[in-house]
Amino acid sequence: MKPFKLLAALIAPAVIGISSCTQQPQHNTLTNAEKKDGWHLLFDGESLKGWHIYNKGNVPAAWEVKDGELWCNTSTKNKTRADLTTDNTYENFEMSFEWKVGKGGNSGVIFDVQEDAKYPATFMTGPEYQMLDDENSAVHKGNPYQIAGALYNVIPTNGAAKPVPFGQWNQSKFEQKNGKLTFWLNGKKTLEADMNAESWKEAIQKGNMKFYPDFGKFTKGKITLQDHNDLVYFRDIKIKEL
Repeated sequence: MKPFKLLAALIAPAVIGISSCTQQPQHNTLTNAEKKDGWHLLFDGESLKGWHIYNKGNVPAAWEVKDGELWCNTSTKNKTRADLTTDNTYENFEMSFEWKVGKGGNSGVIFDVQEDAKYPATFMTGPEYQMLDDENSAVHKGNPYQIAGALYNVIPTNGAAKPVPFGQWNQSKFEQKNGKLTFWLNGKKTLEADMNAESWKEAIQKGNMKFYPDFGKFTKGKITLQDHNDLVYFRDIKIKEL
């Protein structure tokens, strides 16, 4: 074998190895380990299958899928503006997702939602995992009850984590098991709460959620993505029932 051919033969495996290590992660997919552990995709990266508009069903809406991302097109016209809701209900579960917002953007994931005409809005029944561009939010900046990783207007974040700058992807996770809640933001735990405890009722009474009589009373319901009239993107939305 000629020297340059020998050198090429030796280098090629190393190049292939480096290339495989630098491959971009596959989004909106499950690893074999995740499948074995009971995880399921709530968003397939291609469609709104499994979702509908709260209290309206499958109607043309601002929620769209593009390049494997689920986003709320705030510039759309003649389409319904409302929260996107799962077809299924969930009780004990762990949910993981990635999200990003525009400058000063605000959104959230609302759970235990009771879909009924008597509740015009999802937040009238369901607690919210708050998503926010903390740094550029004129209204919520500095309020631990309203920044990213908080349970909006009920339980403050412990300050252990912050969102990345707007336009970049955050990773969030939360768990509900027998009414006990745990939130994480970018790998760090931000809060714990017990919906069965007296302290839960007291926390609700301290904020404006007290004006909704059925708020926070359910530990089973649908999950919704909030249309807050701000630019928001989601991907890798996964759930595991416990």
